[in-house]
Amino acid sequence: MSLHSHHFSRRGTVALLTAALAGLTAGGAAWGATSTTAQASAGARTCAVSDLYLSMGRKEGAAGSLYWTIRFTNTSTTKCALRGYPGVSVLDTAHHQIGPAATRTSESYSTVTLAPAHSTFAVIRTTNGPIGGPCLRTGAYLRIYPPASHTAALVPARWTICSGVFQVGPVNNEGTL
Repeated sequence: MSLHSHHFSRRGTVALLTAALAGLTAGGAAWGATSTTAQASAGARTCAVSDLYLSMGRKEGAAGSLYWTIRFTNTSTTKCALRGYPGVSVLDTAHHQIGPAATRTSESYSTVTLAPAHSTFAVIRTTNGPIGGPCLRTGAYLRIYPPASHTAALVPARWTICSGVFQVGPVNNEGTL
């Protein structure tokens, strides 16, 4: 099992910013429109961890649950695709796993094709505190395996599993569980 943090090289950062700027120029101010930044289609190669930059969105609470969006951004120069569920687990500062890995929701999914510099999302969920059981200790990282990958990325993220609930949804363009 290989773990690594995924950071942009100087060349990768320049390529990503150039692609993003071109996308902003060509697409007007639609940069924030997630439904148009990634399109579902077949035929593209599967995204490898080396093609992706993984980052966390903002945490949101609702109806006793805490949700957090994982963003998968294509940093390569060609389109690639993701389909299905990422593997997600919480790690402490020594990279030891805390609790079980996230279970999959039963949501349906389709293939999401990412153009260079575009993103797609998956959402993780736990309860918003010890609602039906205790909380585990807070982790320092999430170990995330993109769908169809046997290589993980390590993303700094403070996350606490509570009440024995830890779920992940499939990658999708809406950022929903």
